[in-house]
Amino acid sequence: MNSTLGTTTRYLDVTGGRIAYDDTPGAGVPVVLLPGMLDKRSAYRHLAPLLTAAGHRVVTMDLRGLGESSTGFDSYTPAAIAEDLVALLAHLDLRGAVLVGSSYTGATVVRAAALAPERTGGVVLIDAFIENLPLNGFQKALFGLVGPLVATFPGLWGALQKFYYPTERPADFDAYRADLSAMLREPARKAALRGYLGGDSAPVGWCAAVDVPALVLMGDKDPDFPKPELIADRQATALRGRKVMIGNAGHYPMASHPRAVADALLPFLAGLAGEPNETDEPNEPNEDAR
Repeated sequence: MNSTLGTTTRYLDVTGGRIAYDDTPGAGVPVVLLPGMLDKRSAYRHLAPLLTAAGHRVVTMDLRGLGESSTGFDSYTPAAIAEDLVALLAHLDLRGAVLVGSSYTGATVVRAAALAPERTGGVVLIDAFIENLPLNGFQKALFGLVGPLVATFPGLWGALQKFYYPTERPADFDAYRADLSAMLREPARKAALRGYLGGDSAPVGWCAAVDVPALVLMGDKDPDFPKPELIADRQATALRGRKVMIGNAGHYPMASHPRAVADALLPFLAGLAGEPNETDEPNEPNEDAR
């Protein structure tokens, strides 16, 4: 039992290991939620109940090597995780599912949408890395320093969480980041940790193959991007979709501002189901709603 989400953990055997997930029933558009790198599916512990309360079937998936998924995989790239996601969509026989990726897994859901268009109804990026601008000199130096340090001292990831929540934090923030640090200290996680930190989280060109509605959500105080709105614009244009900036939010708005994320996501889901909603407007890219 996953006590954080209050649902039973299920498992799917995939190439190289076993993926953990949970599946909460609902009659509405199914939503599959993927956390970012070095995180767990319980990253959505505050958002998922809002989606299920609105009647949606909600599936959350642990990434390979993390959470309750097995260790020992030989690849941790967004493309490899996309293969796991496609396998899960087939296993659950989901059709018209909305694939939601956070940070590192934004690229994953874009890739999966191209691999399984018959099962994908839409994609949603939450503060994601995909089709992003090249890193500047300072960012390259920062990532070049932080990556090896975190790989050597996994507990640093818990400390860095404060950086990613520059404004508001959920009430369980301290307990959650302590749990992440404990997970990453497990010896079996070392290969996964290095694999994620060395992966390309922002491959360019994948969006061209996606032909489903898209929504880009971005915290306007996200410290990972020097200009968050510029990145959101770029991604919405690449996916021919819409953007919504989440006011006063950092890199994980689904945890710090779950109601604001739900208020942006639920009308998108209603539109896919053909339901009228007050936010329907002509389908122009780069819509900015605060």
